[in-house]
Amino acid sequence: MALAETMAVTAAAAGPGAKAGGGAPPPLLELDRLEVAFPAEGRWVAAVRSVSFTVERGEMLGLVGESGSGKTLTALAILRLLPPPARVGGRILLAGHDLQGEPANLLALSEDEMRRVRGARIGIAFQEPATALDPVYSIGFQLAEAIRAHRQLSRRAALDEAAGLLDRVAIPDARQRLGEYPHQLSGGQRQRVMLAMALASGPELLLADEPTTALDVTLQAQMLRLLERLRAELGLAVVLITHDLAVVAETCDRVVVFYAGQVVEEAPVAALFGSPAHPYSRGLLATLPRLGRPAAPGRLPVLSGQPPDPASLPTGCAFHPRCPERLASTPLCIDRAPPLGPPAADSAPGAWSAPTRAEALAAQEPSAEVGAAPVGERLVRCWLHAPEPERCERPERSDRATRPAGESAG
Repeated sequence: MALAETMAVTAAAAGPGAKAGGGAPPPLLELDRLEVAFPAEGRWVAAVRSVSFTVERGEMLGLVGESGSGKTLTALAILRLLPPPARVGGRILLAGHDLQGEPANLLALSEDEMRRVRGARIGIAFQEPATALDPVYSIGFQLAEAIRAHRQLSRRAALDEAAGLLDRVAIPDARQRLGEYPHQLSGGQRQRVMLAMALASGPELLLADEPTTALDVTLQAQMLRLLERLRAELGLAVVLITHDLAVVAETCDRVVVFYAGQVVEEAPVAALFGSPAHPYSRGLLATLPRLGRPAAPGRLPVLSGQPPDPASLPTGCAFHPRCPERLASTPLCIDRAPPLGPPAADSAPGAWSAPTRAEALAAQEPSAEVGAAPVGERLVRCWLHAPEPERCERPERSDRATRPAGESAG
């Protein structure tokens, strides 16, 4: 069965996902207060903290942020690929996965059930194909193995399918490449093989971790065009993890900005690039060189400072030690962690700094943090834009599924 046919069958089996009463279908994937923690010095240190966002069918969502901000950990947690002693909490809801066609919490599935999700429903293209591909097995063997993991095919049929996958990702002489080994391919070709392997079983969602890293500009453009073509042909949803904001601007529908293990801003791409709300988002964009903009004398713009150590996060807003817009007239930024929520109507990006408003916010009662933003809306985690002070996280819930990664649900 061809890849496009496989994906159509998978989508049909998942069902339309519409709610009772003809309401809007649920998102393909929803993260609800995802947390990832590791043991360190006798305590648990959270590397991903209360991350919530959704991925709609057929959309491309960008995850951006500096190294160590939690982007890749989030992707690995979605597929429960983090080894013990990592602990993963919150909820990861995959649409149409249980017997009634309702969203299922991936953290509550057994390991056998998760094996049926990995590859078949959600595929992942890892960041380093040179290490992700096994050097002692041929490309054809590895691709055929991925195909046969979810489909009852003979080895010959799987190799035929593998050749078709290589042809689909624009690797020339696909049949000949089946007998070659990873070291015989260029960096760009290995990246395409990883992409073919991620698509081998016709997933509905692709997690692409830095697919353009270490590629020159020409190969980057080819890879992005390939992702766009596959998305259009296969109806694929893509989560694109990258440091490259230019890549996000060119390819993504929405963007989620990570800092210190948290979402600090979520917005449609045009809104984020047109008027970034969070000071961190503005700092990232300010470092981009732009054609037609005269360069200032001296050094190129940089974002000063370093991301904080998850084991010793600053009090209040995690970004406040590096923030050039920190409220100087009030300890609000230093003392209280801001919530993630819609920006206030009167808080135009970069314009809200009145001390009287900050003091008024500090005197109000806190309320709960919101979850993922509806598609097309903006969320920001910053006191410059908060309509009222709120506590950093929602209260603990009794149904919160926190347990070591990889441990079967009891």
